[in-house]
Amino acid sequence: MSTLADRPALPVVGIRVPHESAQLHVTGTAMYTDDVAAHTPGVLTAWPVQSTHAHAHVRIDVSGAYDVPGVVRVLTADDVPGVNDAGVHEDEPLFPSVAQFFGHALVWVLGDSEEAARLGAERVTVEYTPLPSLITVREALEAGSFQGNERTVSRGDAASAVRDSPHVFEGVTEFGGQEHFYLETHAALALRDSEGQYFVQSSSQHPSETQEIVAHVLGITASEVTVQSLRMGGGFGGKEMQPHGFAAIAALGASLTGRAVRLRLNRTQDLTMTGKRHPFHITWKAGFDDAGHILGLEAALTCDGGWSLDLSEPVLARALCHVDNAYWIPNLLAHGRVARTNKASNTAFRGFGGPQGAFLIEDILGRVAPRLGIDPLELRARNFYQPGQTAPYGQVVKDAERLDDIWTQLRAESDLDARRAEIAAFNARSPHVKRALAMTPVKFGISFNFAAFNQGGALVHVYKDGSVLVNHGGTEMGQGLHTKMLQVAATALGLGLHQVRLAPTRTDKVPNTSATAASSGADLNGGAVKNACEQIRDRLARVASRMLDVDAEDVRFGGGYVTALGKPTQRFSFAEVVGSAYLQRVQLFAAGYYRTEGIHWDARVMQGSPFKYYAYGCSATEVEVDGFTGATRVRRVDIVHDVGDSLSPMLDIGQIEGGYVQGVGWLTLEELRWDTSDGPTRGRLETQSASTYKLPSFSEMPEDFTVRLYENARETGAVYGSKAVGEPPFLLAFSAREAIREAVAAFGPAGRAVELPSPATPEAVYWAVRAAQQGHADGADPRLAAAGAE
Repeated sequence: MSTLADRPALPVVGIRVPHESAQLHVTGTAMYTDDVAAHTPGVLTAWPVQSTHAHAHVRIDVSGAYDVPGVVRVLTADDVPGVNDAGVHEDEPLFPSVAQFFGHALVWVLGDSEEAARLGAERVTVEYTPLPSLITVREALEAGSFQGNERTVSRGDAASAVRDSPHVFEGVTEFGGQEHFYLETHAALALRDSEGQYFVQSSSQHPSETQEIVAHVLGITASEVTVQSLRMGGGFGGKEMQPHGFAAIAALGASLTGRAVRLRLNRTQDLTMTGKRHPFHITWKAGFDDAGHILGLEAALTCDGGWSLDLSEPVLARALCHVDNAYWIPNLLAHGRVARTNKASNTAFRGFGGPQGAFLIEDILGRVAPRLGIDPLELRARNFYQPGQTAPYGQVVKDAERLDDIWTQLRAESDLDARRAEIAAFNARSPHVKRALAMTPVKFGISFNFAAFNQGGALVHVYKDGSVLVNHGGTEMGQGLHTKMLQVAATALGLGLHQVRLAPTRTDKVPNTSATAASSGADLNGGAVKNACEQIRDRLARVASRMLDVDAEDVRFGGGYVTALGKPTQRFSFAEVVGSAYLQRVQLFAAGYYRTEGIHWDARVMQGSPFKYYAYGCSATEVEVDGFTGATRVRRVDIVHDVGDSLSPMLDIGQIEGGYVQGVGWLTLEELRWDTSDGPTRGRLETQSASTYKLPSFSEMPEDFTVRLYENARETGAVYGSKAVGEPPFLLAFSAREAIREAVAAFGPAGRAVELPSPATPEAVYWAVRAAQQGHADGADPRLAAAGAE
C-alpha cells in the first residue's frame, strides 16, 4: 500500500515550475470575482452606509435613497428571511441596530450602477445615540471589557521558579496589528438561477463556511447554495472569516430583486470595515540562571479582538502555544484573554497568533541579553529545545535537533562571525550611522487548532483521452496551491504537468472543506488529491497488468507511459491504458480524502499534541540605522528554512521571501492609528489609505537576499515528504527587529537594554537612538523621562 511520502520514478513534485497562472497574472488576463461580475448582464451593485460613530444606537430612514435614479432596493434587517448574523458565534448582526465601530456597515443600497448605489447611500439618513466606546487595548483593560473564553498554558511551577531565579526581569511588551492589504479587496457576486439555486462567486479562503453563512441568512439549506472561489488577489487570512457577510449581502439582494448582485469594497471601505492582525498587550516576568538558561516565565496576554469574537479565540490559543518559540522553558504560566473594543473585528492573519506569541520570548531575550552580559546569539542557542523535550502543552518537539543544525549551517554560510567583527569596526569609526547583525530561530506548529478542520477532499476525473481534471477543496490566493496540486496529481499518476488541468474550487464538487489557512492547504488537499489519484492508478494498474502480462504490483507509471518491471521495451501510453479501462467499464474518477493523523487536543486545559509536525528555520539580518532620522536599511538577509522535501522549490522560496518581507513590514513600518480623542471622530481609522499606511516596497527589500531550503528534511506522513511553508517564514523577520535593537544599542554605552517599540518605525527608532545616546535606563524614550521631570 502506498504512503504519502512515496515518490515514483520521474516525479513532477520537487521540480522548479512557475505558478500555474503566472502568465495570466502578468498579462492581466487572470479573472477575479469582480471581473466575472463586470461581465454579468443586468448586475446590480451594492454600496454600504457606514457608521460615523464608534458606538451608538442607530435609527435609519432609507426613504431618501429611493429618490435617486437607478436605486433598486435598500437592504435592511427587515429583509432577512433567515438569521440576521454573518458570523459563527451569533455575535455579528449583518444589519446592526447598534453601530459597534466607526465604519460599521448599517444597511446596503442596491443600484443599477455603482454611482447610483453610492449616491443612494448618501441619501440614507441615520440618527445616532452615542454610547461609550473603547478604542485601545489599554482602555479595554481598564474597563474590564473582555469576550470569549480565557485560556492558560502551564507547566511546572512558574511562580516559584521565577521567584527563586538568580536573575529576574519583568516588563510590558506591546505591539500593534497589521492590515492585510491584499491587492484584491473583498468581493462577491451572487445570482439565483431558474431552479432556485444560488450561485455565489466569492473571494473567500473558506468557501464551505461562506456557503453555510449564506444559507442561514437566507433561511435555506446548504445544498441550495453553491460557492465558487476562482482565485483571489491575496488573502493572508483576511478572507478566511470575513467574506461571508459580504457574500450574504449579495445573495440576499439577488433573492429580493431576482437580479445578479455584485459587491466589491473600494480600498478605503476595505480598510475601515474589515479586521486586522490582533494587537497584543503582555505583562511578563522571567527568571534566568547565571548561564542564561530560562528557568521560568509568567505572562498575561491580552489581544484586541475588536467588536466581535470572529477567530480571536483560536488566534489567542495559537499565540499561547508559541510563546516558547524555539526555546525550552521548564516552568511556564501563560494566561490569555480577548479584549472587546469598538473597532472592526480583528481576524486571521498569516501566522494566526503564532507571530504574536513568539514575539514575546524574542523580545524578552533581546532585552535581557545585555543585562545578563551574554551575547544574544549565545543566549538564544543555549536555550534551544533538545531532542526528547516537550512543549509546555505536552507535545514532544519532534526533530528538535534540526534547530541546532540549521542555526550552525546558517551561521557558517552567512559568514556571520567575520561580518560581526567588521560591523564592530565600522561602528567604532561611524558615530552617526550604526550597523548590526542578528540571528533568530523559528519553530512553528502545523495543523489547525480545531481538530475537525484537519481534513481535506478532492475529486479527480480521468477522461477517455487520458486527460485529467482535478478538483480540490483548497483555494488559490497567489500562494501556488493549485500549482502544487497539479504537481501532486501528475506525480501520482505518472504524467507530465501539461497532462493535468485544475478546476475552480466549488462547494458542489468538494463539500465540507476546511479553510485554506493554517499553512495546511498543501498538506490536506495534497493528501486528498494523492489519495484520489492512487485509487485511479491502482485500478489502471490492474488493466495494464493484463495488457503487459505481468502482476499489477509490477506495473509502473511515469512520463506519461505505463511500463512493467523486467520488460523495458514494452510500454503503453497512459491514454491507451485509460481507453482500455473505459471499454472494460473500469471507474475513471475518484473522490479522495485525507485526515491528519496523530493529533489530539483538549482546548479547555490547553494540553495535547495539536500539531502534525513543526517547521523550523533561522534567519540572519544585517541592518543599518541612521541616528539623525531613525531610518533603517536592511543590507543583507540570509535564511535557511525547513520545508521538508519541497513539492515546488521555486514557489516555496518565493513564499519564504514574501513571508519575511511581510514580517518586516509588521515589525518596522506598518503602523495602524485610530482617533482616540473624545471628539466626534473618535474611533475613526486614520491610516485608511496607502498614503498613510506604509507598506514594504522595493526600497525596503534587502540588497542581498539569500534563501536556502534545508536539505535531507523529509517529513514522514506528509504528502511526498513535504512540509508547510505559508506561515512559518513570517517569523523569520524577528532577526530584523533584533538587529535594529542591537544597532540602536551601539549608539550608547555597552550593557544597556533597548526597549524597542513595535512597529519600529523611523520615528520610534529615532527616539530609541536618542535614549541610548543619553544613557537612559533600559532605553526609555527621553520624551517620557522629560515628562516625568516636569
